[in-house]
Amino acid sequence: MTSKLNQNIQTEVDASFLYHILSEKEMNESLASIYEEMAKIELSHAESFARKHQISQLPKPSFRAKAIQFLSSIFGTKIILDSLLTLEQNLATNILKFKTKNNIPIESADTNHVTILQNILNNSQEFNAEHISMFEKKHKNIGRNAIRAAVLGANDGLVSNFSLVMGIAGAVSGESSIMLTGFAGLLAGALSMALGEWISVKSSQELYENQIQLELEELEHNPEGEKQELILIYRAKGMSSEQAELYVSNLMQDKEKVHEVLIKEELGINTEELKGSAIEAALYSFIFFAFGAIIPVLPYVFWEGKIALYSSVIASAFGLFCIGASITLFTGKNIWYSGLRQVVFGLLAAAITYSIGSLIGVQISA
Repeated sequence: MTSKLNQNIQTEVDASFLYHILSEKEMNESLASIYEEMAKIELSHAESFARKHQISQLPKPSFRAKAIQFLSSIFGTKIILDSLLTLEQNLATNILKFKTKNNIPIESADTNHVTILQNILNNSQEFNAEHISMFEKKHKNIGRNAIRAAVLGANDGLVSNFSLVMGIAGAVSGESSIMLTGFAGLLAGALSMALGEWISVKSSQELYENQIQLELEELEHNPEGEKQELILIYRAKGMSSEQAELYVSNLMQDKEKVHEVLIKEELGINTEELKGSAIEAALYSFIFFAFGAIIPVLPYVFWEGKIALYSSVIASAFGLFCIGASITLFTGKNIWYSGLRQVVFGLLAAAITYSIGSLIGVQISA
């Protein structure tokens, strides 16, 4: 119970800290004031918990919160928004589960912060275009940002090459063979990842560009049909027939604007995705994969025999733990749980390939 209580208080403190960081970085005064109020509310929750359970001092913001603050200075505040939205959704889900289990009436306040974050976009007329755009694309962009790509790419490289190196280590005794295989696996895997990422980004861009061009041609040749489609879309969103008709009629006066709306509303395409560089994405994939894949190979550069083998296992286990811990920046889960889980799965994969390699090695030598 004490551990759960401390975790709840820490969560509220971290949320308050991150909302405060957002308010300081936010240029729009209306949005900044919302973040600051939410920071005060989260802090009041933590103080209330502490008073109720006679805890004299609140904890400092956690390492995870400080790490998110540091990363936001490099990659922007979108990472804070992503973390806070995940955190608020987890808190709301836990509250709803607890109240449902104990037959306690559910109140709208239980999900207020999730609603506020989501309603910022719904009330977008209050904010300038830059902030509207940021909120509209945050789910897609954050899911694809460099941090997450780094974590997942390094994980793929580490797990795959660790398993490969252990499989060869089980089959042969020569360090040169293991090292050669490890570097070959690194290069082959990194090139495969880079090519796959390039094809993925390039094909998506080409598909979107083709759809956009078709939509532009339809707008040119059948404007009335496109107008009716937009009216139906806005009626489905809750507008009355008269409101939708008036809104779309005004919109149709600006051909460039209506084209942008059609791309977003009818095709569901985020035009920001077309601006990404396929070559840049491929390069990042290559680097991140290679970074993870080099870890199990490096010990064989410096040592031999069992020392190299054990060092490779230890270095890889440490790398796996760091990757698992890094994932908690997005999930909000316990660092030790996520880190150790990653270690267990990685070591299990390596143990299987090592065993298979040993069996093959015995048969070859026989």
